[in-house]
Amino acid sequence: MEESVMKVREHLEYPELTMYQMVKKMAESVPEEPAEDFYGKKISFKALLGRIDRAAKALYDLGVRKGDAVTICLPNIPQALDCFYGLNKIGAIANMVHPLSAYKEIIFYLNASQSKMILTADLFYEKVRQAANEADHPVTVMVARMQDELNPFLKAAFVIKKGHEVLKYPNVEGDLLWKNLNKKTENIEDCPESSFDAKRTAVILYSGGTSGVPKGICLSDLNMNACALQAKEAIQQEFRSGLTMLSCMPIFHGFGLGMNIHIVLIHGACCILMPTFNIKTYTEMLVKKKPSFIAGVPTIFEALLHMPDLDNVDLSFLRGMFCGGDSLSVELKKKIDEFLVAHGADIQVREGYGLTECVTASCLTPRDESRPGSIGLPFPDTVYCIVKPGTDEEVPRGEEGEIILTGPSVMLGYLNDPEETAQTLRTLADGRVWMYTGDLGYMDKDGYVYYKQRIKRLIITNGYNVYPGQVENAIDSCPEVSYSCVIGVKDPRRMHRVRAYIVLKDGEVGDDAMKEKIMARLKESVAGYALPKEIIFREELPKTLVGKVAYRVLEEEANAEEA
Repeated sequence: MEESVMKVREHLEYPELTMYQMVKKMAESVPEEPAEDFYGKKISFKALLGRIDRAAKALYDLGVRKGDAVTICLPNIPQALDCFYGLNKIGAIANMVHPLSAYKEIIFYLNASQSKMILTADLFYEKVRQAANEADHPVTVMVARMQDELNPFLKAAFVIKKGHEVLKYPNVEGDLLWKNLNKKTENIEDCPESSFDAKRTAVILYSGGTSGVPKGICLSDLNMNACALQAKEAIQQEFRSGLTMLSCMPIFHGFGLGMNIHIVLIHGACCILMPTFNIKTYTEMLVKKKPSFIAGVPTIFEALLHMPDLDNVDLSFLRGMFCGGDSLSVELKKKIDEFLVAHGADIQVREGYGLTECVTASCLTPRDESRPGSIGLPFPDTVYCIVKPGTDEEVPRGEEGEIILTGPSVMLGYLNDPEETAQTLRTLADGRVWMYTGDLGYMDKDGYVYYKQRIKRLIITNGYNVYPGQVENAIDSCPEVSYSCVIGVKDPRRMHRVRAYIVLKDGEVGDDAMKEKIMARLKESVAGYALPKEIIFREELPKTLVGKVAYRVLEEEANAEEA
């Protein structure tokens, strides 16, 4: 049966509730409906709330209090959600970190947030323990095991496959096993529940900085709830219990946390959790679980077009497909839409746009209309404006400029960085705080927004943001290196692949052994997805008139080679 298209309301009501209270409200409304599906193990809303409450009690018993930060360094597994909402209940801060981060990156995240504890998986324990050892303050490591959440058959298969190499963790005195912590809560009195405060930091997510230093993005309960409520309204269709989302985007990413988890739970739908991603398992889950909604990056959907396992598969169960994390080309959108029609799905892929600084998406293409190249219309209560770069001077419709926006999902600011915050968040003559995105675009006469490119340097590979300055800093720290430049080269599979141009110091030889030596150093401080796929040694690199490396010249040169 075709679903009627709902008209998008311009203004919404935002309840003065924490994220925990929003989930609790839904648990009281639909207690027996499934909230999570983890490899066939279903957790009801009632059971989820019980797990969250136990997590909150365990954390409180360990001394975590309102305003304290705890780092969550996990993939999409049930314990990550328990800890996230448990921290929110007691008013603590969830510091969200990529589990594939290099150990030196984890040191930075622990120090920047002053996290008292970190929750990670046994698979990452040694790396995280090393980072905790080198933090500038004491950090307790808590260990969650994915196998503890599997049904008995899958758990046995997991242990056989993995052997016992990870069952010995944690092995440092003082570190804790998450499963044991939760067992001990039966005799602990319930902990105080934190009240709503629109100015309190509830979550810290990370984005890169132009200087190569990651930026902590401080988000409130209002930011997170508003984004989820706005997105549901912009979707223009039912989002309720009985419906499901294939939650493959990671919880430490704004897109994953906001659009794959929080929006789902506060509207009573079910998260089908995927802790790891590859296109084969994603395809298997899509066919087996028949999710109502899927949300991902362009590379995921492009890969689906070429999967033989989807030949002749009926995808009419799909109610929505949402794309973010990178721009969706007109050509790829056309191919995906044709693929959906050929497989019985009465939908189009819908592109969203946003930044972590406003949780995730703040703009979405309408349900039954698209304009070539457009990223759609702003969410309710979110206003977009195009200004002349470097100013607050609005440009005429159709003219390109910097995208700025204002609304209830805009962040509180950057962690410990008032200067960068002041540059990004500016109070203009209308009295509202506007976020300067650093992106170029324009609006047409009907208010549709068009994204062109980023003003600041950024590489997007497989949906992950790679900040060249951060990788260059790591390369330049190698004693053999004089200087470097990191660029993104267009790639049909990844969107971009990371390439490093390196000028060595006099007397050093740029051979394969040198490449291996540099890569070994990089792996200590650069996440795997951000590592260069290619290293090219040069005698010198092109420079601008002021002496900076002309990275755009290198980009043009490299992409011309690929054409």
